[in-house]
Amino acid sequence: MSPRIATTVVAALLLVGCTTTGVDRTIDAAATLAKNEFGALSAWNATETAQRDAKADADQRLAKPLTADDAVAIALRYSPAYQALLSDAAAASAQAAQSGRITNPVFTFERLARREEGGIDLDIGRMIAVPLLDLLFLPSRLEVAKARQDRAALQAASASLETATNARLAWVRAVAAQQSVLYFEQVKQAAESGAELARRMQSVGNFSKLQRAREQAFYADASAQLARAKQAALATREALVRTLGLNTEQAMQLKLPDRLPDLPTAAKSEQDTQRALSDRLDVRLATRDLEALAKARGLNTVTSYVDGLHIAGVRNSESGKPPQKGYELEIPLPLFDFGDAKRAAVKAEYLAALNRTAQVAVDAQSQVRESYGSYRTAYDLAAHYRDEVVPLRKAIADEMLLKYNGMLIGVFELLADAREQIGSVILAIDAQRDFWLADAALKSTLLGKPAAGAAMEASARSAASSGGGH
Repeated sequence: MSPRIATTVVAALLLVGCTTTGVDRTIDAAATLAKNEFGALSAWNATETAQRDAKADADQRLAKPLTADDAVAIALRYSPAYQALLSDAAAASAQAAQSGRITNPVFTFERLARREEGGIDLDIGRMIAVPLLDLLFLPSRLEVAKARQDRAALQAASASLETATNARLAWVRAVAAQQSVLYFEQVKQAAESGAELARRMQSVGNFSKLQRAREQAFYADASAQLARAKQAALATREALVRTLGLNTEQAMQLKLPDRLPDLPTAAKSEQDTQRALSDRLDVRLATRDLEALAKARGLNTVTSYVDGLHIAGVRNSESGKPPQKGYELEIPLPLFDFGDAKRAAVKAEYLAALNRTAQVAVDAQSQVRESYGSYRTAYDLAAHYRDEVVPLRKAIADEMLLKYNGMLIGVFELLADAREQIGSVILAIDAQRDFWLADAALKSTLLGKPAAGAAMEASARSAASSGGGH
């Protein structure tokens, strides 16, 4: 056997283990990103034992109030949706490995019998054919297969990032909505007290019908707001349940903290958020696509002229005659299809991938700037409410209470101020929620997966801060 043939055979045999190795590397890519960026364990639950362990870990975390890190950990180890994404990535990796394998040789056996006066005359033909082009272009096929496996690994890492980000966003929304319900209940209590007092004062002739109607209208609005807040809390809680993949029993066990975490002492600077553009997942994915297409381009150009070439060893036997040995070469003739359309398509696809890669780089830089702007604005607003608005409202409330105790103002003025103070606290909760949403979105954007729908969500709550006509 010649050295060239021996090298080809050894390379083909090495491909036998390519599928399993590729799948493991794909799953490891997701696990590495989860550990390095989120400090969480990412696991592919391909066995019943792994599934039981993941459920046990989720149940243990649900036994106490769920933190954001616990939500991420459950999503990356237990969520069925994430397991489906990992399975898809593993399948893509295996298919990429398969694309680099040589087509199996074809064995043909032919037996022809002819009855004659002296007996039966047998003609037996044996032929084994191999795809010659597969052997000749094996190195190129291996390079293309490796590029596709690299892409599958990046897809798995991207799934890990997206799942962790969605879990954190869902957790922030659920906790903020639950925290807001508490303050809306206080708004309703204050409105209810004002409405009852107005009713009593009207009954003794100290309040007009219009004044009582205003207090009653505010109470009605506060009741409606509380109902909407409770529904928002339920909706965000169920969104978190779906993101984590919890069953009905686990959903009933889910407990959330009473409030969001405090703001950090200082916001991240723009320099702290600078990362190499080549480290982003979307840029790396686009680059791998371009590399795979470039490697496949030369192979496709050659096969556009000759898309099939088979060589076969032949041995024919005939009764009473010596066996015939030889070879057979099969090559399609380009009489009707000259391959020009295929070559034009390959060139156009490469140019499209080249421009897509350039656009991804442009988008990545713009998205980082936009995401950091949202993050910084959200931090400044949340800090403004924490350091300025809420303390001022508290100081005003203290002064109003002193005036009330000195009989300088009435109870309705005191209630109106309490409503405005509670309204400011609700807006502060919204600002705090928007900051943590922007923080999670910024991290995801820096890694190459911009989070959709994580923009500032605070809305003015005019009814909560209105004075009921005072």
